[in-house]
Amino acid sequence: MKRMVLVAVVLVVCAVTDQALAAEYTVVDLTSEGYTASMAYATSGSAVVGQAGGPATANDCHAMLWNGSTYVDLNPAGFNYSEARGVSGTGQVGFGSGSATGGPYHAMLWNGSAASYVDLHPTGFTESIAYGINGSNQFGYAAGGTSNYAHALLWNGSAADYVDLHPSKFDQSWGYAINDAGQVGCASGSVTGGYYHAVLWHGSAASYVDLHPSGFISSVAYGLSGNQQVGYGDNHALLWNGTAASCINLNPAGFTSSRASGISAAGQVGYGWGSITGGKTHALLWNGSAASYIDLHQFLPAGYSQSWATAIDGYGNITGYATGGGNLRAVVWVIPEPGTMGLVAVGAVILSKRAKGKR
Repeated sequence: MKRMVLVAVVLVVCAVTDQALAAEYTVVDLTSEGYTASMAYATSGSAVVGQAGGPATANDCHAMLWNGSTYVDLNPAGFNYSEARGVSGTGQVGFGSGSATGGPYHAMLWNGSAASYVDLHPTGFTESIAYGINGSNQFGYAAGGTSNYAHALLWNGSAADYVDLHPSKFDQSWGYAINDAGQVGCASGSVTGGYYHAVLWHGSAASYVDLHPSGFISSVAYGLSGNQQVGYGDNHALLWNGTAASCINLNPAGFTSSRASGISAAGQVGYGWGSITGGKTHALLWNGSAASYIDLHQFLPAGYSQSWATAIDGYGNITGYATGGGNLRAVVWVIPEPGTMGLVAVGAVILSKRAKGKR
């Protein structure tokens, strides 16, 4: 396990009421010494996963696990490329390629170290990728085989132990996120005119729900929390509550395009761009409506030109990445420790910031 160098920290304080002060997001750059570029995709507890590359990796891209002030390079022997995309408890998922795979991507499961990896690639497919993990289950897709199409797959810890969630209505399907309530992704085929439709599953192919909202051409679901799902449709960030009809358009005024990529009880996160951002991509946080958004880019230090938010935990800590110094750098927008304020007070502070912090 290696020591991580924290590169940039910013703290902004503003008054919320006469009695209390609210600390705004602290931004931590996770890019470790020996790495020039990195991206963060998911978080669970104190763990963050993503990818990084630089002199320490011979400039290859390696799956990374950050935990507090330390990091672990998850890239196994026989792989020259890997990404970690999901984390739950002590497990991480992603994909990689190299001599061990013969070239194509293979879905991978780790338990905190490079040597612990399990190759999830199922027999009969040519390529596989895992994006999400929840307890003992992993979620993603595999492509190729006899049909040469992609199928959303739900694994249970091994290549041989999986459920094919592909609905027969569609030609192809992809899985992106999983929790206790279900799985989300997208599907396409002749029935959709070749466009993507956001899809929600509950553990079987027959259980699928087509989330594609009326009036949209294409849609994809990227994340879920409880019975809510997020993603995008026609380049607008969307929020669902389990049905197509429940769709809420999160695209804020002044934004040409936006996407929602992560969700928790603390809100929804993603990114967008438009006239209000000067055409630059900015990480965004929502609380259930387009008008509630906060531009998270404002909390980054000078020198970061663009930013993307990918995931949010139940406390409001947000992972993502930003362009700084000519490279992408993994960052975390951190809610400060509650201290004597207590969790209830912190929740009130978050809501107040969301109401006042839009720009």
